[in-house]
Amino acid sequence: MRRSQRLVMLTQFFLENPYLQAQLPGFVEKMAASKSSISEDLDIINDVFRKEGIGYLDRTAGSYGGVKYIPEVSQQNKMTFINELCERLEDPERLLPGGYLYMSDILGHPHTMQQIGRIFASAFSNLHIDVVMTVATKGIPLAYAVGQYLGVPVVTVRRDPKVTEGSSVSINYISGSSRKIQTMVLPRRSLEKGAHVCIVDDFMKAGGTITGMINLLKEFDAHLAAIGVLAEADDEEDERVVDDYTSLIKILDVDDRQGKITVQPGNIAIK
Repeated sequence: MRRSQRLVMLTQFFLENPYLQAQLPGFVEKMAASKSSISEDLDIINDVFRKEGIGYLDRTAGSYGGVKYIPEVSQQNKMTFINELCERLEDPERLLPGGYLYMSDILGHPHTMQQIGRIFASAFSNLHIDVVMTVATKGIPLAYAVGQYLGVPVVTVRRDPKVTEGSSVSINYISGSSRKIQTMVLPRRSLEKGAHVCIVDDFMKAGGTITGMINLLKEFDAHLAAIGVLAEADDEEDERVVDDYTSLIKILDVDDRQGKITVQPGNIAIK
């Protein structure tokens, strides 16, 4: 196999399998190449990944040394994407009755979700996360995008138990914005004791839903590792019950009378 062919195969493998530890002898056997040749290939790929600001290869020395791809996003690439996202969300056509903002197209666009997942994964890369958690339904595509780049599974908290998921744990929580008592449910098999969990959500007002998920983690003896929020509402900051979180964008104002939306980068810009 020529070097050009090996580079294509190796690059594809790493991009599709972030955080998966692969052994060098496996590449040597599969590609019928010497260990030194594979090592040189990895140096080339690592160089390109770093220069393009998309991550790096983490290598372990030794005769059976391993290598894994750690996704990262450079500050420049991150802010370019977030600023473009802010511009998209400031389109007056997104205004809905009652001062709501249409975001379903963002959450339903695979490439956009892929970029958002990579950014969150980059921000949480050093936290040793075991699982990503979200609440049904709009947060699901976001959670899977983050889980893909962290190389971990996703669990979904629901409002009602499903018979196909076996016994479940349920808790009541107070919705931060409406102050209503609501219920959330998670199957007992979803989380292992001691798991480090990253909670993600598409939109946060006061943070009642996220607080409910945090309380649910306690029922499983699991640990909160990080909170990622696609968009946060600026007008709810005084009543917010969640402090330590990472947001991509902040919606400052939605004026349906004047047809104006004001959006700026979230706190990830300063983290």
